[in-house]
Amino acid sequence: MSPDRTPVEYTSVRELRGPLIVVAGVGGVGWDEFATITLASGERRHGVVLEVRDDLAVVAVLEGTGGMDPAGLRMAFDGHPLTVPVGEGWLGRTCDGKGAPRDGGPPVFGRTSAPVEGVAINPVRRRPPGEPVLTGIAAVDVLTTLVRGQKLPIFSTAGLPHLELAVQIAAQATTTGERFSVVFAGMGLTHADAFFVQEALAERAAAGELCLLLNTADDPVIERILTPRLALTVAEHLAFDGGRHVLVIMTDMTSYAEALREVSAARGEVPGRRAYPGYLYSDLASLYERCGRIVDRPGSVTVLPVLTMPAGDITHPVPDLTGYITEGQIVLAPQIHAEGVYPPVDALSSLSRLMRKGAGPGRTRGDHLDVAAQLTAALARARQAGELAELVGESALSPADRRYLAMYPRYLHDFLHQERDRTLALDESLERAWRVLLTLPPGELGMLPTALLDARNSDVSPGAAP
Repeated sequence: MSPDRTPVEYTSVRELRGPLIVVAGVGGVGWDEFATITLASGERRHGVVLEVRDDLAVVAVLEGTGGMDPAGLRMAFDGHPLTVPVGEGWLGRTCDGKGAPRDGGPPVFGRTSAPVEGVAINPVRRRPPGEPVLTGIAAVDVLTTLVRGQKLPIFSTAGLPHLELAVQIAAQATTTGERFSVVFAGMGLTHADAFFVQEALAERAAAGELCLLLNTADDPVIERILTPRLALTVAEHLAFDGGRHVLVIMTDMTSYAEALREVSAARGEVPGRRAYPGYLYSDLASLYERCGRIVDRPGSVTVLPVLTMPAGDITHPVPDLTGYITEGQIVLAPQIHAEGVYPPVDALSSLSRLMRKGAGPGRTRGDHLDVAAQLTAALARARQAGELAELVGESALSPADRRYLAMYPRYLHDFLHQERDRTLALDESLERAWRVLLTLPPGELGMLPTALLDARNSDVSPGAAP
């Protein structure tokens, strides 16, 4: 409460509308202001002001409006936005989507507090992303390298192992010796999924390198909207004040967008595409643009949002708008998943636009970018050969096309596939890529420097299988 403001309790609740309370007769109340709601039973809940119009205030209740009687409600506005304590006290903790402990421990304390709503990084204060975040996943590290300060989403569909992949990245990711932390924000999870996440990340949490925020499907939708903001607020302090490189994994952003749509409908707003609010783009941007690196500040915040595309539709508003804001995407493919390959990353649909900022000489390995480019080109040629074989038959293909066709299964099983609990070092991942490429004739590897290719070929022992 601001010191010059006298607390006033309002009892003039006009209506309950889904997760919202509409209060009449208010004065001096601002947007995003934090509110305390007292029920007739004495129970206290909390809310955030979403809208103020004349003397009406629309308040979103974090704990939901279930069991509330408008006649017995009293509401007091705190005069400041919702804030949370920040600091290393979050590391090793498991909390719900609004920051209350789920691990049986005490509340999280910190020496300072920060507003949850946050702000995007000023463009003129941004440092270009650089240096990699290694995930231990061959397909990601070699072909779509994640760069510190980047926002790189995972596009998936229902039934694919996107949650398993997100958890594996959270458990394995590293910045090779520099201070590193992970903030994992789960939104709309089933209780089984929440248990899986908690169990799978227990070791990293015990090491004090992970903050886990879990919002389950039966939690209030307002909490789901709050969860990614809380995660980013925690991450920003760890990065820009604590000097850590922080990876924020947010899954599932489609659940977040659906919560946003539900609140928008309760507010009576004019719907946009597929009934999502018209400000969905700016809302997503207000989250994603909080990641990055800042001039004269240590650390970085890297964001890996996971979203499921309803019916696999990449033109759905959530992946479509996300693609405009982020710097590439990792796409999971049902066809590859059907082959029993994990992770089912579709390399030809995936892209890291900042890969050249974080990979190559002086950052990862000298041959990294050449190998990635050559492998991607070979995959494109293999796909063309496969499509041609469906039309004219494999026997009608040229010898070169048949070599590409034979290469593809080697790529799937010798490079892409890896165990769900295995961390692949970058050198090992690149060696896998080399083994796949060397199944092709040298004349087909024109994107690799001749000296590099000669050195590799000389390493293949006579009579060894290519």
